[in-house]
Amino acid sequence: MLSDLTKCGAGHKMASLSTANVEFCLDVFKELNSDYIGDNVFFSPLSLLYALSMLLLGARGNCAEQMEKVLHFNHIAESLKPEFKDSSKCSQTGRIHSEFGVLFSQLNQPDSNYTLSIANRLYGTKAKPFHQQYLNCSEKLYQARLQTVDFKQATEETRQTINAWVESKTNGKVRNLFAKGTLDPSCVMVLVNAIYFKGKWQRKFQETETAKTPFQLSEGKSVLVDMMYQTGTFKLGFIKEPHMQVLELPYVNKQLSMIILLPVGTADLEQIAKQLNLKTFSEWTSTSNMVEREVDVHIPRFKLDIKYELNSLLRSLGMTDVFSQIKADLSGISPGKGLYLSKVIHKAYVDVSEEGTEAAAASGDSLVVKRLPIRAQFMANHPFLFFIRHIGTNTILFCGKLASP
Repeated sequence: MLSDLTKCGAGHKMASLSTANVEFCLDVFKELNSDYIGDNVFFSPLSLLYALSMLLLGARGNCAEQMEKVLHFNHIAESLKPEFKDSSKCSQTGRIHSEFGVLFSQLNQPDSNYTLSIANRLYGTKAKPFHQQYLNCSEKLYQARLQTVDFKQATEETRQTINAWVESKTNGKVRNLFAKGTLDPSCVMVLVNAIYFKGKWQRKFQETETAKTPFQLSEGKSVLVDMMYQTGTFKLGFIKEPHMQVLELPYVNKQLSMIILLPVGTADLEQIAKQLNLKTFSEWTSTSNMVEREVDVHIPRFKLDIKYELNSLLRSLGMTDVFSQIKADLSGISPGKGLYLSKVIHKAYVDVSEEGTEAAAASGDSLVVKRLPIRAQFMANHPFLFFIRHIGTNTILFCGKLASP
């Protein structure tokens, strides 16, 4: 699929960003997956990439190089020229930063039938001066301004201010991002990144079809879940090694879709996770592997609402300097020494339910469907991986593992 994108010249810039997005996504997923073995995992690689590259805009030297590497921007030709040559312009900041703006305007079109709310902000201590240039450019390129707060004297007030802002930006879905006592008077800069998504299926699941069904957890345990059901024509692929089914469920207007990787037979999620990389992911989800056919689809109803503090994860991926009071070089954000990243908080919320568009007067059409002699069965009654992606730009908005609904 990535190869399809890279062929067209105009799409080439975006292709570089979409490749970085997939690679970063899989890196973060593998780390979270090994940290949370029997647990659900859910995050938004795209909004995290967006937030971190806003920080990269003001990083310099080795600190910036480490970030470029972790974000997989280092192999994007002439994408990063962080020096600001002319104080009134932001165009010298390198292509990758302006591409994000283009991408986000495509994702956030007013006519889209899905809700995607992102709260993305840097909070910096008012004890430090910040370059006007950085403030202007981050606002222009990322629609996000660094907010100065008083971590030291007004820790509790600052915590409430941040929480209230995040709640207002995410339709009230992400509440109390920082619990009492989680913000420290010694903080100098905090990166806050929260995202909420609700989409409607192109083809709704009928609530009358939802039934209590056992969902297999690890080691022979199971729980009862609300299993949604529908029969329809969907793209489905089969992979022999590791043995799995790949299903694509489109959202309204087919701008977004959910891709589910479901282990089959003796295969389990860990085998899939082990073999997951840019190349295999592209092959497994490629148009050549996915064929439209009639499928009986069973997937559980679930809500995931997960928060991560990502300092140690980003450090283990190689972004170490930015968290070090001594080594951090954020001189593009603030003159002088001592500015470093105290915390990275990421929270993502998704709601997967029957809801979709009401198929108005579609009952007449269904009589015409030619019945294939055998319908494929897709029964997601054990742990699976899922990705929500924007089809036009081939970017992964969300990545998750449902281990226990």
